[in-house]
Amino acid sequence: MLGGLSLDQLRVLVMVAETGSFSAAARKLHRAQSAISQAVATLEDAQGITLFDRGGYRPHLTDAGRALVSQARVILAGAARFEAMAAATRNGLEPELAVAIDPMVPTAPLIDSLHALRGAFPHLPVSFSTEGLRGAERRLRRGDASIAFCLLLPGVPEDIVALPLLGVRLIPVVSPTHSLARLGRPATRADLDEHVQLVLSDPSAPDGPSYGVIGTKVWRFVELGRRLDFLLAGLGWCRMPEYLVMPLLAEGRLVPLAVEDDPTGAHGVLTIHAARMRDRPLGRAGAWLLDDLQARFNAIPAGRGPDADGAVSTRGGNH
Repeated sequence: MLGGLSLDQLRVLVMVAETGSFSAAARKLHRAQSAISQAVATLEDAQGITLFDRGGYRPHLTDAGRALVSQARVILAGAARFEAMAAATRNGLEPELAVAIDPMVPTAPLIDSLHALRGAFPHLPVSFSTEGLRGAERRLRRGDASIAFCLLLPGVPEDIVALPLLGVRLIPVVSPTHSLARLGRPATRADLDEHVQLVLSDPSAPDGPSYGVIGTKVWRFVELGRRLDFLLAGLGWCRMPEYLVMPLLAEGRLVPLAVEDDPTGAHGVLTIHAARMRDRPLGRAGAWLLDDLQARFNAIPAGRGPDADGAVSTRGGNH
């Protein structure tokens, strides 16, 4: 009961509205017509409002009745979700699944898996957040995320269980309008020192360890998309995920940048991990999501290059 209101009364109200009569509602609910009439009358008395005009051959909803039938449907749907979630929790499903990702993670496979997750667990509340560099790991540690898809640099911490999920190859690129694109030879360290390097930065520790930084002139970004805007505008050079820039390379909006004696050339692949805290095992839905993502990435032929739609190579390695 909700005060003087019961879910049974709301079900009766909705059924009468949908079937058009008390007798039809009684047949649908396998109840006596008198019980249906009494339930509606009790609801009207308790709320002090007339829901049906009974002056004609069939009852018709009043204006107030029409508005309250809509609200009754919302309440009944919420109650059904509550019962479904309670039943699922009894069977080992987590009450909520919180997912966090770093900016380097390709989203297309994750979107496909989240669509599939919704079909497998339609009543599961899912929260999702995109973070700056290392932000997903911080949410994981705070308990704000059940599972994080992220980089773990320089290595996997002891208190985290991490499954290497895929490798994202980074390639140096620059706008064709940038002077580095017109060198006609590989860029040296001296060349790069003359120009801005656009780097992703951890917003909570902008002066923390840097990975893959060569130049001395550095502009720092939290968002991968905003860094791409500056790259396309010719304001600097950087290493970008191959899956993301392949269409731009094909269109000529970016060009590859050869770097002489590139210290990261042999390790230009970042490993994306699926991570959880060691003392917080995944529930049924989290484990299901992880299995589904693994299957999607394993379906990519070994060694195949990235596609424009966000599928990426599964080559391993750390940057």
